[in-house]
Amino acid sequence: MNPAMLYAVLVAAIVFEVLGTSAMQAAQHFTRLVPTLIMVVCYAIAFYFLSYTLRVIPVGIAYAIWSGLGIVLISLAGYFVFGQKLDLAAVLGLGLIIAGVVVLNVFSKSTFH
Repeated sequence: MNPAMLYAVLVAAIVFEVLGTSAMQAAQHFTRLVPTLIMVVCYAIAFYFLSYTLRVIPVGIAYAIWSGLGIVLISLAGYFVFGQKLDLAAVLGLGLIIAGVVVLNVFSKSTFH
């Protein structure tokens, strides 16, 4: 599989993980059936796609990208969808996470290019 397609699968894993986490917030401690089912399905898809990328991308690198971008995206979802506020320290921290993912992908020889 070419690198662009492999990273597209990893991005899909990240998107489904963010959707699942957003559904978990909406499930309100698993008291709402539809968001709970959406959460389970999204997490299953996310882990399937993540496991697919692990055939080529080292687990530490794939997980760093997945968790780093997932944190940033779920923070944005929390802000825009759930009305959760981010202070300056949170925004700076999220910026550092993005910078870390960029450094991994641009400069590390451990990633799949």
